[in-house]
Amino acid sequence: MAEKTLQTLFHDTLRDIYYAERKILKSLPKMARAAQSPELKAAFEKHREQTEGQIERLQQVFEIIGKPARGKTCDAIEGILAEGDEIAEEYKDTAALDAGLLAAAQAVEHYEITRYGTLKRWAQVMGLKDAVKLLDETLQEESQTDEDLTAIADSAVNAEALQPA
Repeated sequence: MAEKTLQTLFHDTLRDIYYAERKILKSLPKMARAAQSPELKAAFEKHREQTEGQIERLQQVFEIIGKPARGKTCDAIEGILAEGDEIAEEYKDTAALDAGLLAAAQAVEHYEITRYGTLKRWAQVMGLKDAVKLLDETLQEESQTDEDLTAIADSAVNAEALQPA
């Protein structure tokens, strides 16, 4: 068995987030359809477009390390997305639906932020300057999306969720 190194861990984590991004890409249209707030729908649609670019950047990172772009099942994202589906079903047609969808989306964003932050740091340690730039670009997008979702929650969604349907 080959020795496990930071390079091995980097590759495994890259495969994990690649799988996660592809799953997220599939779930965003469903979340946009479920959302009641036009701002939240637009945020999900915007992030779908960003996610396509993030997947392309991940493919470039795979190229940099000389590995095929192949995902590895990410149980964490499977669980987070399943919770989002559960919220969409349980709170359908209620004032709290969008607040729940926002919370689920932010759980996804926070997971992505931790993964990209870690991958960026490891790429720095390994001297992968081009990978650092690509990972940082995605990290900045994920952080901005999280901030945008918070702004949508604060502007109306959370207050509206207090009202009975």
